[in-house]
Amino acid sequence: MLQALGLGPAEEAVYTALLAHPTASAQDLARQTGIERAETTRVLRDLAVRGLVAVAEEAGSGSPDADGEGAGAPPARYRLTPPSVAMAPFLVEQRNALHRAETAFSMLTEQYRSTAAHPAAGVVEVVVGAEQVAHRFHQLQRGAQRELLAFLVGEPSAVPREDADVSESFALDRGVDFRVVAAKSYLDGPDVARDVRAALRSGLKLRLVDSLPLKLLVSDRERAMVPLDIVDSGGEPSAIVVHRSGLLAALVHLFEKEWDQARLVYADTTGIHAEAVVDQQPTEGELEVLALLLAGISDRRTAAQLGVSIRTVERRTRRLMDLAGADSRLQLGWHAARAGWL
Repeated sequence: MLQALGLGPAEEAVYTALLAHPTASAQDLARQTGIERAETTRVLRDLAVRGLVAVAEEAGSGSPDADGEGAGAPPARYRLTPPSVAMAPFLVEQRNALHRAETAFSMLTEQYRSTAAHPAAGVVEVVVGAEQVAHRFHQLQRGAQRELLAFLVGEPSAVPREDADVSESFALDRGVDFRVVAAKSYLDGPDVARDVRAALRSGLKLRLVDSLPLKLLVSDRERAMVPLDIVDSGGEPSAIVVHRSGLLAALVHLFEKEWDQARLVYADTTGIHAEAVVDQQPTEGELEVLALLLAGISDRRTAAQLGVSIRTVERRTRRLMDLAGADSRLQLGWHAARAGWL
């Protein structure tokens, strides 16, 4: 936690150990942290120079020992400087650094846009090599502010699935709307079912089709990434990054068309299931669930009142939220009123 404020692992360990005591010697803290006494003393001196700790009691006079403390005399004891005082300069510097980074980012973004707007500028960027492809993939996924759209087809070639899952979680945690259309064969991969369940719980919206023409990732409708055939690129993973243009608009249109025709995916204790989206309207059974849900009735009482299982209630609620494009039941209620479902 304190490494974000410029403390290394050993410094954080010593600082945290000192939190539990009004004062402590280097020997006390060495026993607590498991760090050698000489290293603990060096860390304490460094923390004192930086104003994070202060000497509470000086060592007595006499010949200095290995820690610079008088032989036969009580060792020096240290106390924390109040964090509100000591940490403030570090926090201010971190905020200033972030502000400088944001300013530089804005300037570079504006400069890039002005350059890209020039008629001579290309709209397609070719990325070659597994490392470069993975780097650009993570840039697009982690840089999204509003929306991510993706086609999933076959086995990953340049970005391992576990690495892609980390970037996916990062986006979902930030509230990015993430919609995915997967080819049916994609779910046959090892451990995919487990990962899909976790992603759906985190808010990923997933639909299934029999096949897809290509892999695709679209970030905020500003950039898209399409892998190239490895055979066509000399056996090395490669991809194109498409910037805002008619080509990008066509890729987004292709995604929306496949999304509208794809089957809804949901997961329960029996596995992962897909069901067709017939007309984008709730069924009678779903409207019954919706009416009770909006009346504040719990899922268990709703199931009992309708004579169905609680799993059925949850499945109908999930489908209603998919139809509404809602991330919460509150949003579902707002959409239902607007769409005239009740």
